[in-house]
Amino acid sequence: MARRIVRPLGGMAKRLLLQQQPRPVIFNLSRSYISEMRKEAFEGNILRLLRYEIRYELERSPPSQPIAEFNSFIIDERPGEQWIKLNKKFGENEEIKVEVTMFDASVPVKKGNDASVADDVQLHITMIVNVFKGEGNDVLEFVCSAWPNNIEIRKVYVRGQNGRVDQPYAGPPFKELDDELQDSLYDFLETRGINDEFCVFLHQYMANKDKLEFIRWMEKAKSFMEKK
Repeated sequence: MARRIVRPLGGMAKRLLLQQQPRPVIFNLSRSYISEMRKEAFEGNILRLLRYEIRYELERSPPSQPIAEFNSFIIDERPGEQWIKLNKKFGENEEIKVEVTMFDASVPVKKGNDASVADDVQLHITMIVNVFKGEGNDVLEFVCSAWPNNIEIRKVYVRGQNGRVDQPYAGPPFKELDDELQDSLYDFLETRGINDEFCVFLHQYMANKDKLEFIRWMEKAKSFMEKK
């Protein structure tokens, strides 16, 4: 019987044959599956932590419902923002508007003379008080620090209703004013309800708002993670 001669395939034939071979897709599918599993596990862990933190905050010390009024001031809570606004009428023609930040700084405070005792901190709130006296008149603006139990005036401006300082000279640093004038300006604010009691209230209110905003933030993050 004649022997059959099998010649090696030429280059073109080899390429055609290789193109007809099934592609190795199993490895790629496995890698995609593993990546998806890792992604789901990662996001599931974030969800678990968020749910735990929300439950912990609500059970440990739940925030209270923000009040809408304090000593004749109407409070605009500004949900989702880092500040609030308060407004009140005073006398026949005055309007007082107060803008207050959440805690924006802190300073260390010694608990005692013992060097081994750790420092405590006092939280700081920035407060801007605007006093209006009718349409078209200037605005007296106080930039203040609200400490846990006292108020500190840092600057006093006289502004136009448009918010600009009408005169180039914006006033001296408050602490350079005559002591009696400083005391009189503190009395001016205290008469209008901007006093130490007001600062105590603001710190309590902002501590509650800080917790509320933290829980709101976690709820939004949880809702995002839950979406497929």
